[in-house]
Amino acid sequence: MNDIDAWVWWLVGAAALGIPLVVTAMPEFGMLAVGAVAAAGVAGFGGGVVPQVLVFAVVSVALIAVVRPVAARHRTQRPQLVTGVDALKGKQAVVLERVDGSGGRIKLAGEVWTARALDTGLAYEVGQEVDVVDIEGATAIIM
Repeated sequence: MNDIDAWVWWLVGAAALGIPLVVTAMPEFGMLAVGAVAAAGVAGFGGGVVPQVLVFAVVSVALIAVVRPVAARHRTQRPQLVTGVDALKGKQAVVLERVDGSGGRIKLAGEVWTARALDTGLAYEVGQEVDVVDIEGATAIIM
């Protein structure tokens, strides 16, 4: 054991921490592995055992304290890219056939859609620009 330098042991420890990181997908193991690499650097420059352990502890705890809250915040955020029918909500369309509470046709995002008015008492005439407020099945609800 005396034949192998301390920095090599720290790198072996970092690699060993990388295995459960990959297997369990727990990022904390990666942060501990980075702490072990930092301790290997201290050992490589001739630092004693106490500074090595301190650097390992400080770097690992700092990464866990800083990175975990950021990762948790990103995990709970909804994606900003909206696709499918959700992307059509709020878009403008042009009336192709008169639209009222019972139906009609609009041109939305380059496609012809069946549509009906949100307010059943209103009617929209050909050529009028309308806003899509919802999509129900294959029917756009407009206002």
